[in-house]
Amino acid sequence: MPSHDIVVIGGGTAGLVTAAGAAALGARVALVERERLGGDCLWTGCVPSKALIASARRRHLTGHGDWAEAAAWMRDARSRIAPHDDPERFRAMGVDVVFSPARLAGPGRVEVRDRTLVSKRVVIATGSSPTAPPIPGLEETGYLTHLTAFEQATLPASITMLGGGPIGLELAQTYARLGAKVTVLELLPEVLPNEDPEVGRFIRQQLEAEGVSVRTGFRAAHVARDGAAKVVCGAHGERIAADEVFVATGRGPNTADLEAERAGVALERGAVRVNARLETTQRGIWGAGDVIGGLQFTHVADYMARIVVQNALTPLKAKASYRVVPWVTYTDPEVARVGLTEAEATARGERVEVFRSDFADLDRAIVDGATAGFAKVVTRRDGRILGATIVARGAGELIMEIVLAMRFHVPLQKLAGVIHPYPTMSEIVRHAAGNWYRERYGDTRRGRLLRRFLRWWR
Repeated sequence: MPSHDIVVIGGGTAGLVTAAGAAALGARVALVERERLGGDCLWTGCVPSKALIASARRRHLTGHGDWAEAAAWMRDARSRIAPHDDPERFRAMGVDVVFSPARLAGPGRVEVRDRTLVSKRVVIATGSSPTAPPIPGLEETGYLTHLTAFEQATLPASITMLGGGPIGLELAQTYARLGAKVTVLELLPEVLPNEDPEVGRFIRQQLEAEGVSVRTGFRAAHVARDGAAKVVCGAHGERIAADEVFVATGRGPNTADLEAERAGVALERGAVRVNARLETTQRGIWGAGDVIGGLQFTHVADYMARIVVQNALTPLKAKASYRVVPWVTYTDPEVARVGLTEAEATARGERVEVFRSDFADLDRAIVDGATAGFAKVVTRRDGRILGATIVARGAGELIMEIVLAMRFHVPLQKLAGVIHPYPTMSEIVRHAAGNWYRERYGDTRRGRLLRRFLRWWR
């Protein structure tokens, strides 16, 4: 006889949202977590990193503060958010919270430390962990990742950051602002390689202006110790020495101990393979969050969990769609993105137009002294928005107007008619939308015909 209506493996965002949603529908829920509820986001990811970023920005603006104060602020922020994921909160919802390693013992069977949980429905939400590149000497020399860096008692005087993606650049800027000498090493020709090419160049220049050394096209050959220093040696004889090496080169799904094959769950490059309804290759087992690969963001894990609850426990089936997913790189200025870049859209065969507006021309940005950045909106010729990038202070908030327009198929030109309060940073979207009309009716044949008609009509 089933012990539960649904068993959720993993207590990060995807698992917590699944468990809470299932319990709200009256299901008997078991939530199995190896360590502590909250997952990477609460303990070693989003929350602590953004708290440190906030402290570093205060120090950058005022000249006051140090690592000890930043770390104390981080711990305090984490402790104030942690009650949201407290086990007793979930037990009060009726969730059976089990702290134990878990493995699949077959379809509908999950082995934990002292028993086997039986259910017609199982959800795999075990998340992901940092992965290190196979550089000779790296493991022997030792390195930091975001799993260990936030518990440091002191800030290293110098840090070499392996990886110029979002995590690498966010923390490189943060460490530099808190007083460390930071070098970023990126294998590819530019940092933030998954963004619009202009974005990587722009953010690199911003970091370099703050004293961060950024070296692109750098291939690490090996890592070794030289006294107290850790030295990253390049393929062409370069030597980058620092007190610490921070690895920020990617993440891999947590499936090694799951024994997925026992339940007929197929893996693809280590990730749980799912279809559009987030069902695995075994009926009655779903996957959600980082463990399925793809877009590894907390808000995407939340979205997937809601899809799983609907598909597992209601007759109303749904498919996951990633057409309109925003994300943010929390450098200063921030990089916010939704949908396709110009290059991605063109590669798909779209005939695109790009409408750009610079914060240097925006009144609020001028009075705030926050003119660094720009907005780029990619559309079809009829104005349908395919994607957008905003680089600015607070870009993560500004992108949401574009997100809503994309979600509900509002063409860019209609945003030009939306009244925006003056002076605000949100006017950047109206400016970009206004450019659609200028392109259509400026110094063009269409524009000249329109002006001729208006003169006749008057």
